[in-house]
Amino acid sequence: MNAIQKTKNATNAFAKNWANFVIKFKWPVLLLTILLAMGLGSQGKMEFDGDYHVFFSESNPELEAFDALQEKYTKDDNIIIVLAPKNGNVFTRNNLIAIEELTADAWNTPYSSRVDAVTNFQHTSANEDDLYVDDLSYNSATKTDAEILEIKEKALKEPLLVHRIINKEGSVTAINVTVRLPGENSAAEIPEVTIATREMISKFQEKHAEFDVYTTGLVPLNTAFFESSQKDLMLTVLMLLIVVVVTLVLTRNIFATIATLFVVLFSIMSAVGFIGLNGIKLTPPSAVFPTMILTLAVADSIHILITYLQKVRKDGLEKKEALVESMRLNFMPVFITSLTTVIGFLTLNYGDVPPFWDLGNIVAFGMCMAFLFSTTTLPALMAIFPIWKSKKVKEQKDGKLGWYTNLGMFVVRQPVKLTVISIVVIGLLTFLARKNVFNDEFVEYFDTTVQFRQDSDFINENLTGFYNVEFSIGSGESGGINDPRYLQKLNEFEDWLEDQPEVVHVNAFSEVARRVNRSMHGDNESFYKVPENREEAAQYLLLYELSLPFGLDLNNQINVDKSESRVTVTLENNSSAEMIAFAERSENWLKDNAPESMHALAVSPTLMFSKLGFRQADSMFKGNIIALILISLVLMIALRNFKLGLLSIIPNVAPVLVGFGLWYLLKGTINTGMVIVFGMTLGIIVDDTVHFMSKFLRARRELGYDAKAAIIYAFETVGKALVTTTVVLLAGFIVLSTSSFALNSYMARITVIIIIAALIIDFILLPSLLILVSKEKEEPVRKSKMQVQLDK
Repeated sequence: MNAIQKTKNATNAFAKNWANFVIKFKWPVLLLTILLAMGLGSQGKMEFDGDYHVFFSESNPELEAFDALQEKYTKDDNIIIVLAPKNGNVFTRNNLIAIEELTADAWNTPYSSRVDAVTNFQHTSANEDDLYVDDLSYNSATKTDAEILEIKEKALKEPLLVHRIINKEGSVTAINVTVRLPGENSAAEIPEVTIATREMISKFQEKHAEFDVYTTGLVPLNTAFFESSQKDLMLTVLMLLIVVVVTLVLTRNIFATIATLFVVLFSIMSAVGFIGLNGIKLTPPSAVFPTMILTLAVADSIHILITYLQKVRKDGLEKKEALVESMRLNFMPVFITSLTTVIGFLTLNYGDVPPFWDLGNIVAFGMCMAFLFSTTTLPALMAIFPIWKSKKVKEQKDGKLGWYTNLGMFVVRQPVKLTVISIVVIGLLTFLARKNVFNDEFVEYFDTTVQFRQDSDFINENLTGFYNVEFSIGSGESGGINDPRYLQKLNEFEDWLEDQPEVVHVNAFSEVARRVNRSMHGDNESFYKVPENREEAAQYLLLYELSLPFGLDLNNQINVDKSESRVTVTLENNSSAEMIAFAERSENWLKDNAPESMHALAVSPTLMFSKLGFRQADSMFKGNIIALILISLVLMIALRNFKLGLLSIIPNVAPVLVGFGLWYLLKGTINTGMVIVFGMTLGIIVDDTVHFMSKFLRARRELGYDAKAAIIYAFETVGKALVTTTVVLLAGFIVLSTSSFALNSYMARITVIIIIAALIIDFILLPSLLILVSKEKEEPVRKSKMQVQLDK
């Protein structure tokens, strides 16, 4: 006990000396913190990166496999421009003319390497021994009605077009623009392509109002990421306004509100400097850092301010005395809560999604600076500002206990009953939490207010799926793709794929081989099959390639030495689990039915995102365990009580389990953004536990209260502050939940649930457990004026 007393005295002495130092040198301290914040802020440089590649670490095996496939063939970043003529028929003269015009303009898109449309589709035909490869509809203005009808019939019978470039009714068509981005500066390259595309479409619609136009593809996806980052950054302004209003209402002091505003602005400025100094580029997950820092920094300030104002208003202390006492009481709890929050956010580095590494590091640094400014700038400003108080200190009338006192009385009367009820409810919700399933459909990362989501949904319903899976099928030798055995097995794989229920379209080299073979035999349908002779197959392929125009070659389907070919499978929008299951079925079919040289891994951005949540969960598990251990150790040391340190795990972990249990009832699916919630919220919700337990222990150690009286004391002294900080935290995360980006909005919504659960658990279960684990024989709880002894 002597060691505990010495540690406590040393901590109190340091806090008091620190407070006296800051108050004595308030102007120099204020000036130095202003210079520090401005100095760091001046180094700030916020750049945005919308490339979907940023969501994957360099060691991600799915990304490595996908990059390897793109190196063999062509990089397929694309813009899909979908045209829906209002007359419901693509195949009219005017509509084909318009499509030709837009196809020609699309070649002028920056970095474009290929443009595929129904009009420039390379249709094969034969005249005796001659093979003709022509645009399906060239110079449409000169076509007769009969020729246009023939074009329509050919298009709707062409497997490479239907469900890819045109729907089976012929009412919607697509122009696919492939771009090869240099990849040197995606923050400049993606907007360049996007601006050019939007201008092109705008001009097209002005001239051809008879078309509705929709866009999707990887470049629009990147643009949606980019624009979501900028939009979410603007939420900071709204949050700042809310914080000012909430702080003013809850503290009823304009100077406290101004001081809080300085703390949060300095913290955000420092974080911006950290971003610039470390060359971090903002992405949708990391762009929410100002809202998070702002919200969490306010919580630090609120505890110091609430106690300070209580000392002045209720206990009648002078300004300096009240400020020193507030710092003495709150310095260590605020330090602990800042430390645990930093630990929680730093554990995001254990995940497999780099944008969340950035978010964790930025917020962790911001919270370090928030603690510094809360214990320097805040007391310095409050020492400078005047304080208004009534001449007579308000005393609580006999028989009229405060709301928090009544709540404390309610809890201490029935700790066993409340504990049992709480454990049953938490157990039930924990069981439900295990039923949540991962689902990372990246189209659904954006809500229906986002144009990209609206367009992608239309295209998925009316033309083709946006999700795909690709395979690079090897032959085992140079030129081996012309081997009839390879072609036959590839043909079988294509047939199997088309029989799968989720498949919309299959693009395989075996289709090219069948089509050319038919044309080389006078368009005889009986020859619509892969060639049976290797030499013939090689000759047909060479003749076909020589007939193709520039930009429409087969480099996107076969590799340079013709040893491998690419199979692209377009799918309906499926859940992550369904995507992964399809990929595994496909890989297993190749293993079971094809020679080893043809075995291949399924790859694609869609599949990468589908597996991302599972990889993130696996990698974050270690981080969450480490966060829990570290935070528990911090609490054991800070509270100077091993038993209570262990006990604190329950109110810190239970809210997360309750949150995910309730989420199952509300939604039932979780995404990558929600995987970080455990480590992140663990650091946040410890705030309530630390402040409540520290006041409980103060009543026990300093004031000599029994456990039940100490619980009531804790409610009276810290109850209002906990409710106030909870309201501020809720305000911040509710604002963030309005984000149109699902990784952020879902994470914010479940965090709101967890924060509410944390307050309820800390007000019901935690005090009940503290009473039950206390050893001494309890005395009847007095209902006298407890507040007379507050903090004396």
